[in-house]
Amino acid sequence: MSFSSIDIVVFCIYALIIIGIAWWVSRKKEGVEQDSTDYFLAGKSLPWYAIGASLIASNISAEQIIGMSGSGFAIGMAIAAYELMAAVTLLLVAKYLLPIYLNKKIFTMPQFLLLRYDGRVRTSLAVFWLLLYVFVNLTTVMFLGALALNTVIGIPFLYGILGLGTFALLYSIYGGLKAVAYTDIIQVIFLVIGGILVSGVALNLVSGGEGAFSGFLTLIREVPGKFDMVFDVDSTYMINGESKSSYMDLPGISVLIGGMWIANLAYWGCNQYITQRALAAKNLTEARKGVAFAAFLKVIMPIFVVIPGVAAFYLVDKTGDANIINAMMSDGLMKPDKSYPAMLSLVPAGLKGVTFAALIGAIISSLASMMNSTATIFTMDIYHKFINKNSTESNLVKVGRITSFVALAIACLVTPALEGFDQMFQYIQEFSGFVTPAVTVIFLFGMFWSKSTSNAALWVAVLSIPINAFFYFFVPEVPFIDRMGFVFIVLCFAMIIVSWIDKEDFKWRNQNFLIIVGCLFLFIIMEGGNHEMFDGTVLSMDTHIGKTLIHMMSLMFVAVALFLSQGIDYDKKAIDISKKVYKSSKQFNTMALIIVVLVTLIYIIWW
Repeated sequence: MSFSSIDIVVFCIYALIIIGIAWWVSRKKEGVEQDSTDYFLAGKSLPWYAIGASLIASNISAEQIIGMSGSGFAIGMAIAAYELMAAVTLLLVAKYLLPIYLNKKIFTMPQFLLLRYDGRVRTSLAVFWLLLYVFVNLTTVMFLGALALNTVIGIPFLYGILGLGTFALLYSIYGGLKAVAYTDIIQVIFLVIGGILVSGVALNLVSGGEGAFSGFLTLIREVPGKFDMVFDVDSTYMINGESKSSYMDLPGISVLIGGMWIANLAYWGCNQYITQRALAAKNLTEARKGVAFAAFLKVIMPIFVVIPGVAAFYLVDKTGDANIINAMMSDGLMKPDKSYPAMLSLVPAGLKGVTFAALIGAIISSLASMMNSTATIFTMDIYHKFINKNSTESNLVKVGRITSFVALAIACLVTPALEGFDQMFQYIQEFSGFVTPAVTVIFLFGMFWSKSTSNAALWVAVLSIPINAFFYFFVPEVPFIDRMGFVFIVLCFAMIIVSWIDKEDFKWRNQNFLIIVGCLFLFIIMEGGNHEMFDGTVLSMDTHIGKTLIHMMSLMFVAVALFLSQGIDYDKKAIDISKKVYKSSKQFNTMALIIVVLVTLIYIIWW
């Protein structure tokens, strides 16, 4: 894809604006030294619009834009479930989780685990997150970002890595979270404008020049299958003459009531580089408004990242547009992930620089967020805890900056080694699901079940990977979203059972305890053997009704176990927060209602 001189000028102006704003908000006040709260939590001064924009900018990266557009080409608008369900999850996080985090005045997620459980749980998950952020998240964003730049404009892979790393370092390392959050406002503005341009040009081409709205109606009329939001078990799509299962990627009703909730709660509610923005809010009201703003942006995001892929499918399949087909071919095969670059190439000169800035902004904002969160966890949970307990505030800031640099340097060194991997993003998404159920169980039970113990939390963390691995290798036909839901239920039982065994007056022959163990075995038999046991019945997992009933019965088993556990003692570190804390403003409630109605209408119209 060629760039004109004006495109290059537009991009350079964007880069100067980002760096300028970052250095401006990072400037020191005379006589005031920057402390750890300033650097890691922006002085707890972020307004709602900065929180919301930063949440979206941290979440959306090049691989998501290009990948979701590719999925739009292959399976259609159903892939938007990741965005739509994230919007609803954000509202729940704002309503029920943020009050606890802000009440405890924490810097990091591991600090919450220390307050609720003990140092073993805190340190174990702190080390896990550090390894995840440096060797998985940073390297993945860097790898796929450099790959996107190579695909879109032909920048050599290694130069792309160095360029992205340098850009992210320049504007974020000095000012910390404040620099990241305020520049994210500009990033999101470019992201929205760039998305509108790409989608608008694509839809206008679909309509034959009659406008974007006419193009959208054409897609609904001509490729209605691409607007199916919930797949049946036999749903498929065709790529290069090969039939593939849509259901394995998005397993029907489980997207709405199953395992996707587990992934979303872990990502949006227990993930340092996401929650850190809300922890930096002026107060709970601002935090909630910011998260609601992010939820609204999530609802409209499919317009920018999925529609271009659906439009590309129409142009290839229905009109046989030679330019689009050639742009999406590689080694004689059609590549769905090239649908976004193909649509981007249609944007006129000058505006193309804006869309390219949006793509770059998505990459570097994610890199900057991950660098800052890695620095926060290492500085506050490792360095300050084990290396220098008496460190001064200025030294903590210095260590944070050094950690940011080292984390990025490691990622730059590791990233080239990933170049030979095929479909790496999909594999990482799936394997990250090995620990997601454990994180969700540990946090939710820690907040809302006062009897969960530290030993139980450790057992949940230990059991998550082997249980997931068993399913991955021995029951590969189970979609990974369903697998997460199954493992989540098993780990809920593990948390309850081990917490009960931890109590001093525990007796193996306790009737309620034996019923709970029986419920666990009944659940495993019912869920694990479902395909054979209930074929042709109302409980068949091959139907939406059957899946719904099975999921409801699974949650009922957990509810029964919790009810039977009422007699055991409270854990001494249980969270004790007044119910008044959960009360939200009318403004937040109105925004939440609008978002839920929008998501509901989308699914009603295009079920």
